[in-house]
Amino acid sequence: MSLDVIDDLEAEQEQLDAVLSRLTPEDWLLASAADGWTVADVVLHLAQTEEAVPVTVRGDPPPVDWRRYGGTVDDAMAAMVRAQPAPPAEILQRWRAARVASVKALRAADPQKPVQWVTSALKPRTLATTRLAEHWAHALDITAPLGVAWPDTMRLRHIAWLGHSTLRYAFQLAGLPAAPVFCDLTAPDGSSWRFGDPSAESAIAGPAGAFCRVGAQRLAPSDAGLLTSGPHAADALRLLRNYA
Repeated sequence: MSLDVIDDLEAEQEQLDAVLSRLTPEDWLLASAADGWTVADVVLHLAQTEEAVPVTVRGDPPPVDWRRYGGTVDDAMAAMVRAQPAPPAEILQRWRAARVASVKALRAADPQKPVQWVTSALKPRTLATTRLAEHWAHALDITAPLGVAWPDTMRLRHIAWLGHSTLRYAFQLAGLPAAPVFCDLTAPDGSSWRFGDPSAESAIAGPAGAFCRVGAQRLAPSDAGLLTSGPHAADALRLLRNYA
């Protein structure tokens, strides 16, 4: 894992690119683990969202307002995918160009100047973390149905940090008072990643990969094997989200 999240975003994208470059035309048309989307649809979505990063960093008005496509972000993203079908080879090239431009823009951005991303103002490195989290989650959607290995890496530390750091926001969205929660997670190499105040009365412990999958809504909390203690940990795990 690099100390620079933008380096790790680029590494995550390159790992996914290596998988996508080996897919057959038939593979691209198979159902992914993202409900209702093929593998091609998932990569198109990644391309569309990566194309928005340089625009956001520059502070330009988006060429397409997502609100025109749906009342929620998820509905709008699905509608945008449906609106731009293309052959797999074109989608792959579009995503490759978009990811290069996205990383370049994030590296050049003022790290202290927040940019508007969908409904939130984020600093560029936090935006890079959300892009890393999205590429990781969608890589799971692509590789699992194809039987392709996608082992956890130390890059998950950024995603685990994002999940923990947005817990206050997640509590607020649910109409609950924010409560401190300490997370003691086991990294892929067996080391410990700790987030929050160790003296907090609520805590979550267990594998970082499971924690990140719960936050990406790729694993139910009840199936994650994570240990919760204290009055607020179960709610925190239920509300956990790896996006800002």
